[in-house]
Amino acid sequence: MQPTQLILANINKRIRLEIEEEQYFLSLLETFQISKKAYLLKQANWCNKIFFVNQGLLRSYSIGQAGKEATVMFAFQDWWITDMYAFVKRTPALTNIQAIEQSEGFYLSKKSLEQLYIEIPKFEKFFRILMQNAYIREQYRVWENISLTAEERYISFLKKYPQIEQKAPQKYIASYLGITPEFLSAMKKRR
Repeated sequence: MQPTQLILANINKRIRLEIEEEQYFLSLLETFQISKKAYLLKQANWCNKIFFVNQGLLRSYSIGQAGKEATVMFAFQDWWITDMYAFVKRTPALTNIQAIEQSEGFYLSKKSLEQLYIEIPKFEKFFRILMQNAYIREQYRVWENISLTAEERYISFLKKYPQIEQKAPQKYIASYLGITPEFLSAMKKRR
């Protein structure tokens, strides 16, 4: 599948575009290619882009005051990612976005996205649905963190994101689950 076909298929899951609208949307996109361990965004920098992953694996994480990393989310093929708080509020980023493996895709700048909303208003619906789904996913994750054991959270993670375990280092998965890598290793041995 061509890279532009993947992003258009992603959009067409939620809204239908005419050919001219597709062409206009594609004209606003910029491409990115990033090597393993490189950053698309660093914590405290300004966030003015929203990214779409065509290929690869990214993770969003923050570093707390004690220097401890906490993985917020992973983004793999056919996913959107940004630091939404910083992107919407126009504040310095709360998170880093780093490539776990060589990755590529597209991004829209904040300015291009605002232009897109004006020229093709149905994109407001698309991004509203995207944000609603992200909010639901994060709210469910909070519920899991306060209601489930670490092992139950790990099993849920594997069901939702089976491809990540094969690609992401165990320490990133552990930080996503809120446990230590050693505890995750011990849990995996018991399974």
